[in-house]
Amino acid sequence: MSTDARATAETTAAAPDTSFEVVVVSYRSREQVAGLLAGLPADLPVAVVDNARGADGVEELTRTRTAGRYVDTGGGAGYARAANLGVRTSRHPYVVLVNPDTRPTTAVLEALVRDVAGDPTCASSAALNVGPDGTSEIGTGGWEPTFARSLVHATGAHALFPRRGLFARPAVGEEIDLDWTTGAVMAVRRELFLELGGLDERYFVYSEDVAYGRTARERGLHQVLRTDLPVAHASGGSGAPSLEMMRLRGASFARYVATTRRPLRARTVAGVVGTGYLVRAVRSRAGGDPGRAREHLMYARGAFTGRAWVAGEEVTGRE
Repeated sequence: MSTDARATAETTAAAPDTSFEVVVVSYRSREQVAGLLAGLPADLPVAVVDNARGADGVEELTRTRTAGRYVDTGGGAGYARAANLGVRTSRHPYVVLVNPDTRPTTAVLEALVRDVAGDPTCASSAALNVGPDGTSEIGTGGWEPTFARSLVHATGAHALFPRRGLFARPAVGEEIDLDWTTGAVMAVRRELFLELGGLDERYFVYSEDVAYGRTARERGLHQVLRTDLPVAHASGGSGAPSLEMMRLRGASFARYVATTRRPLRARTVAGVVGTGYLVRAVRSRAGGDPGRAREHLMYARGAFTGRAWVAGEEVTGRE
């Protein structure tokens, strides 16, 4: 073997395996999934986890790809369980969780994977969600919901003090330290993700990303939000009704604080946030926006009661 050939072989042998698979959880999201897949190479490994019992034909989309994989949860599993199933059944060392209504490029996916591959203390690396106008979305990451932060969010003071509330809205390229990041486009090391327990399945959807951040911090790990990697996000890739989802947002928040705080503090934090959304509902209705008022009201109901339903079935209070 020549010197050059030997050097090439040694370099190849030493190079870590950074192959990855994209895992997409779909709930009646065929159109969004189709748009996502159209922007990715046909040979890129993609697993579509169907949470709607094949209702909209996403299996057909998956089968058209050379490296496509279809996973059927049997329906009604919730986002956390479906995502965990996709990661658990993957054969790749790295996985990128991608929401159907996001549009990451291959370059973005590869950059996120390099982050977790190059740092064993990195529990995840996520891209920055941006809207149609290119500005970041609120909720792309955030901080642990303390009473003070909840009060800032409830009163709307986060508009004046953007790093004092619950949810972050960093500018593209802005450096920021967060307690948790969005899972909309998030790369993980499969082995570490599963070792941490994956996403907390007590949450049907929402707050599982907050819980994952807490678990990572408790293990001495950190997460990265790549604000230099903006990814278009349509904010609405699920087939579930928006009012149903708003109540579930509030209920998931209440459940999170209930599982991480003492009872009185948990009720206080959830009550403060719920009251804030009640005030928002009144203001929206007075301002001539009844649709937005109903959304705020549903969030408040979820926060106050800690209960929510999807397709007529209660999905909160799961263990």
